[in-house]
Amino acid sequence: MSNAMNTSDTILDIRDVTRTYFMGDQEVNALRGISLSIKRGEYVAIMGPSGSGKSTLMNTIGCLDVPTSGTYRLENDLVNEKSEDELADIRNKKIGFVFQTFNLVPRISVFQNIELPLIYKGVSKRERRKIVNQVIDDVGLSDRAQHKSNELSGGQRQRVAIARALVCNPSIILADEPTGNLDSSTGREIMEILNALHKQGNTIILVTHEDEIAAHAHRVVRLRDGLIESDTVTKSVHLATTDSAVS
Repeated sequence: MSNAMNTSDTILDIRDVTRTYFMGDQEVNALRGISLSIKRGEYVAIMGPSGSGKSTLMNTIGCLDVPTSGTYRLENDLVNEKSEDELADIRNKKIGFVFQTFNLVPRISVFQNIELPLIYKGVSKRERRKIVNQVIDDVGLSDRAQHKSNELSGGQRQRVAIARALVCNPSIILADEPTGNLDSSTGREIMEILNALHKQGNTIILVTHEDEIAAHAHRVVRLRDGLIESDTVTKSVHLATTDSAVS
């Protein structure tokens, strides 16, 4: 599944975002004034050592957390002014999550795991069946549709997680260390799927600490001490709907 794409469109824009936590009486400045724009159709890796703020930035992008100050617009919608219910709605409709730990429900089938976001969205049973069968086929798991997730290998579980991320045709696919629990060979297979999804026009934001994984992206944003240390375009991308490279 893919999104209509124009790389001149900014899909998300973060301006002067800070995030401060309090641990007891200690103040922790996880983000210290981050500004970042990502265009529709980009493939971006966010990197940084432990404590750099990359997880906090991921949670902000994914609407799992809100900034202490600054603004976050997703498709020109001001996210940081939303209620908890509105944030949950944005997460379900606009962001496809792929987690290192898969986050699948173990005692229901692959089909049912993938179907869950569509149920929350209120999609009819007939339409759900059509969409789920398509994304299961896209990730190569048609023969595992009725297996329970705890009967699958790690690579198969991550394929299910990717399929679940795709069913609502999200604005962004947000992948947090998607190969972290996989062996090298299976990890390469998962990255090939993400690469193919990007070629179809999906916007992918990849959070990783591994240079080998970040190398699949076309832009690498490195964080340190809650600030952007560097923001580098690593590959020029020519997409079917545009003659412009991502910049």
